[in-house]
Amino acid sequence: MNPERARRLAVLLVALSTPALSGALSGQSTDPLSAAVQVYIDSLTHNSGIPGLTLGLALPDGTSRGFAAGWSDTTAHREMRATDRMLQGSVGKTYFGAVALQLVSEGRLDLDARLADYLGDEPWYDRLPNGDDATIRQLMSHTSGIVRYELNPAFLQDLTREPMRTWTAEERLAYLFGMEPPFAAGEGWDYSDTNYILVAMAVEKVLGTLIYDEIDRRLLGPLSLENTVRSDRPAVPGIVNGYGGPENPFGDFDETVSEGRLVFNPQFEWAGGGFASTTEDLAIWVRHIHEGRAFDPTLLDDFRTGTPAPLGPEASYGLGVVMMQLPAGTAWGHSGFMPGYRTEAYYFPDYGFALALQVNSSDRPAFDRPPLLLLSELAEIVSEHLGLGR
Repeated sequence: MNPERARRLAVLLVALSTPALSGALSGQSTDPLSAAVQVYIDSLTHNSGIPGLTLGLALPDGTSRGFAAGWSDTTAHREMRATDRMLQGSVGKTYFGAVALQLVSEGRLDLDARLADYLGDEPWYDRLPNGDDATIRQLMSHTSGIVRYELNPAFLQDLTREPMRTWTAEERLAYLFGMEPPFAAGEGWDYSDTNYILVAMAVEKVLGTLIYDEIDRRLLGPLSLENTVRSDRPAVPGIVNGYGGPENPFGDFDETVSEGRLVFNPQFEWAGGGFASTTEDLAIWVRHIHEGRAFDPTLLDDFRTGTPAPLGPEASYGLGVVMMQLPAGTAWGHSGFMPGYRTEAYYFPDYGFALALQVNSSDRPAFDRPPLLLLSELAEIVSEHLGLGR
């Protein structure tokens, strides 16, 4: 038995012998898989600084399950529910990217066309770093050399001063105008929300419609993702409290929700993320992507052709997807961060299931190990109970 598996089994045995945790199963599904998953996630909230979490599982037989543990509000002692929503952060790029790939299959967007072919007539365009050369493919793979606006010190200062501000696309881009790019287009890798802001702008230019409306029409509706909503305003339906911690880079706040509304406007993120959901909905979505139901499956090879990226073990980044090797095996998906929330949503092709984990804390000291490792441990639990092998 490898050391990691032995450690996980030890956690489960301790959890099962703890009355507070074993009692948490009452009133919930008692099948062996659900019981093991519930005990494990209960142990996470009891043995770390994680306030609460939700977990979604989309199984090979087409069924799905949702789980919850811990608190959605630590002051009010409100228990987390599987139906609670959290901000996805960068995982939301997957919806915007899927619409772009649908347009590629429709012949309305060209992955290897320059962004300038779509937005070059905008009055600000000549001030965009690498704007003359960057292609749609390079934007979607973060190889454009166009850096992120969202961690620019001037942007963070303005966001802290005006947390409820509604941003235009040009206002976001203005923080980069005239900057020297870190590398020429196509000659490096640098993660940047700006890339997906620009892809979304190109899509809206091509279609003459709002990309949020296209996501509703093309993805959320047809795939029955009824628990996935836009996070384009402070009043996000069903959002639970999150905890940003003392080093929150996006403002001087810890708790993210007051009187049912976020204390900042998440609209600043737009196509860099832009959604909130339950984890069950998110796991279903990730499975749809990787089983060819989100866009033309003939584009999956392009989608999963990656550039090496410092995101995890043997990691590379495709067209809106991270591919890496976790202890549980190959994983394809995306991670997300927003103040007060962490998200991991991955498909495990060795087993044919998807897992999505959301935690209502972005405070690093709350985690005794990375969320991706937690997801990998959960994938091993699920695969063992389903009798699935690599």
